[in-house]
Amino acid sequence: MKYGEIQKMAKGMGINTYQMKKNDMILAIQRAENNIECFGTVRVEYCQELSCLWREDCVSQNKSSQSSWS
Repeated sequence: MKYGEIQKMAKGMGINTYQMKKNDMILAIQRAENNIECFGTVRVEYCQELSCLWREDCVSQNKSSQSSWS
């Protein structure tokens, strides 16, 4: 999901997005929804939340992080 879409969603939930990075906005949205604040964490390695709105970004971010560790 693009930054602007996430920002719009967050603002719609009353989250102040001033100077927030994409990851931080997603975590704030997860927190506001009373969900596990897991975006971009190692939890992705065993995550079974297949219908998660953030899954595609989370998995691709994790793959990018792993390739930079090699």
